[in-house]
Amino acid sequence: MVKKVGILFGMEDTFPWAFIDKVNELGNGKVIAEAVKIDKVQQGIDYGYHVIVDRISQEVPFYRAYLKNAALLGTTVINNPFWWSADEKFFNNCLAMQLGIPVPKTVLLPSKVRPDNTSDTSFRNLVAPLDWEYIFNYIGFPAYMKPHDGGGWKSVYRVENMDDLFAKHEETEQLVMMLQEEIIFDDYYRVYSLGQKYVHIMPYEPRNEFHARYATEPKTKGEEHKKLMKTIHDYTLKLNKALGYDFNTVEFAVRNGIPYAIDFCNPAPDADINSVGQENFDWIVMHSAKLAVEKALAHKPKQNNTSWGSFIENCVSPSKKAPKKPNLKNAAEAKKTVIKPTMPKPKPKAVKKAPIKKTSTAKKSK
Repeated sequence: MVKKVGILFGMEDTFPWAFIDKVNELGNGKVIAEAVKIDKVQQGIDYGYHVIVDRISQEVPFYRAYLKNAALLGTTVINNPFWWSADEKFFNNCLAMQLGIPVPKTVLLPSKVRPDNTSDTSFRNLVAPLDWEYIFNYIGFPAYMKPHDGGGWKSVYRVENMDDLFAKHEETEQLVMMLQEEIIFDDYYRVYSLGQKYVHIMPYEPRNEFHARYATEPKTKGEEHKKLMKTIHDYTLKLNKALGYDFNTVEFAVRNGIPYAIDFCNPAPDADINSVGQENFDWIVMHSAKLAVEKALAHKPKQNNTSWGSFIENCVSPSKKAPKKPNLKNAAEAKKTVIKPTMPKPKPKAVKKAPIKKTSTAKKSK
């Protein structure tokens, strides 16, 4: 049986076609590739793709729903559309800390403008003003403010001081933002990660114009550079295995020899030859096609082919199994088998306690 790979994409116009050509080359007639074609989406219908590489559903909710249906029916979707719908950068930072990977100091800020269909009483649990004195002392200035679940360098601000933060926060409307310490870096890298096993480390300069960000050289040299590359390689795999992403980039800012994971929630990362350059483009085309062919050949009908991160998989305890039903050989044994109802334990009487007075130390600010 010939296996079918599809790629779902939008405005990008170099990577998708090169990917299709490379899959068809590597597939050797056993695996074929094409741009995904959608003329209708009926619930519970399998439209014939064994693997779909998703490059656009973050921008198109219709595509995201289509991919969830496909994944439910056994299509391997790169990346998992269920996890991608729930993932965000602030959680990823929290997870990185649990994994022992350095990240910048970060706090979460509520949106400046209330979400639609909410009122003041929707935020009765939120202390106003926030403990700005603590936040500013913890993060320091200058700092960066960015959406907690954004991407593509959209709505990213460098803030110089308290007044600058408040002024720029006014522009963010309903976006939930993160305030993050600035890492004054000696070196910077962007890393492709594919299939939680293929890693490609690229020198990167985020301060350059977009088209020239990959036109830079490593600043570290010799043994120090080898050690740094090994650490970045290991951190990249550790993060992507925990998150379950098969196609992602991780950015590291290196300060005093320590690589800080700055951004690692890019499941549809830039792969345009005009920005990443020929060498990086060739690598991402080859290895993404190789991964797609591997996934297609390994595909089994009606199998759950959705990749979940180890942090989710480890939360499912194998010891929590449903109790076995009694094996009753005949009706006589059935009558002897008595299942006693479980009686609820009596609730202890409530003990009234004197209310605890809370002293607010929050200081008003602008």
